[in-house]
Amino acid sequence: MQRTEKQEFTTSRGTRFMGISLLLGIPTLLIFSFLLSPADDNMNDAVRLIYVHVPLAIFAYVAIITTGIGSVFYLWKKSRWWDTVAHASAEIGLIFCGLVLVTGSIWGRPTWNTWWEWGDVRLVTTLVLFLMILGYLALRQVPANPDLRAKRSSVVGIIAAVNIPIVNRSVEWWENNTLHQKSSLTDGKLENLTLFTLFLGFIIVGISFLWLMTHRFRVGWLVTEIETDGIEGVIEERINEGISVDGNSNYQPKDEVQ
Repeated sequence: MQRTEKQEFTTSRGTRFMGISLLLGIPTLLIFSFLLSPADDNMNDAVRLIYVHVPLAIFAYVAIITTGIGSVFYLWKKSRWWDTVAHASAEIGLIFCGLVLVTGSIWGRPTWNTWWEWGDVRLVTTLVLFLMILGYLALRQVPANPDLRAKRSSVVGIIAAVNIPIVNRSVEWWENNTLHQKSSLTDGKLENLTLFTLFLGFIIVGISFLWLMTHRFRVGWLVTEIETDGIEGVIEERINEGISVDGNSNYQPKDEVQ
């Protein structure tokens, strides 16, 4: 059987376009962030972290909310598709949330003169969110029936998503218990090249989220197929996909081989 384009590559035109966009967009963002955008009057060069810290925070929210939505639909529809969406998005949300904590600590050191402040409500609620998603993924690894495992983790995914408004509004609700500044997007202080670079950061991080989500979903869907049908069933399905393209094959099912 001849190899087809469908069998040889696991990507698609969409993911290749996103990948090329990231290859061009990330260096462009770095140039604008470190060379073209101005320093801040109060925070000096530390303000440049805003171009990755804020977009990462927003898309961490998006990823975890997606996990919550996928979990709700799984419990309602018992759909493997929605469960795979929730799982894939949770892994990306964990990475983004972890990067938010790291970049926030790096930003806080020159700005607040400390790496971490346990009394800061924004830092603590973000850490709790990170631990919730970590717990969700830990439940996914517990040996159990796939449906039972998905049901248990879905509950945690929904609770984590409900925590998003608390994290996001914590600075406004407990303003006396935080060192964190209020939203840079709503205070009206960002303008010109600084604002443009920030929105460029949103675009780059957004494309990164979509690219990672697409590939992780494909891997996750293959795993669910293996759990459901077994490895031999998945291989046979892939071979049959090749037959539908080529129109012929020398493959014989295992029980027909002499």
